[in-house]
Amino acid sequence: MQNQPLNQIGLPAESSANLDKELSVLLAHYSIFYQNVRGFHWNIQGKNFFELHLKFEELYNDVLLKIDEIAERILTLGAAPTHRFSEYLQHSSIKETSKVNDGNTAIHSILESFKTLLVLQRNIQSMAVEAGDEGTSAMMSDYIREQEKLVWMYSAYLKP
Repeated sequence: MQNQPLNQIGLPAESSANLDKELSVLLAHYSIFYQNVRGFHWNIQGKNFFELHLKFEELYNDVLLKIDEIAERILTLGAAPTHRFSEYLQHSSIKETSKVNDGNTAIHSILESFKTLLVLQRNIQSMAVEAGDEGTSAMMSDYIREQEKLVWMYSAYLKP
């Protein structure tokens, strides 16, 4: 690691390039997830409308902040984040949802998305630790901790 070229923040350039690629994939996933949750917020119906409408708004606002943080981390590592939705669709295993207005269906989709995001973030965190990239590692650790709690809470909502 000592003889490798370093990027502008003193991290191995090759490791940073690999992290950038993974963060770009994560950005794609978050971007699709964000739009799905916006759709849930807009289209939710039924007896839990008021509760879920607010929860979905809270969630998409949080996801939007994470999208910005991930893009800025990519820039910090010396690369440029993509902003094309067509690329997000190619790289995300989270797929677009359509016309979801049932709360339980929306929550199941959110839980599946969290599972996907958690796996990606754990992989990125491991890569960041190996590269000595505390900034990316800490960011992923924060996201993982928050989302594990949200998985518990959304899952509890689905219990009879």
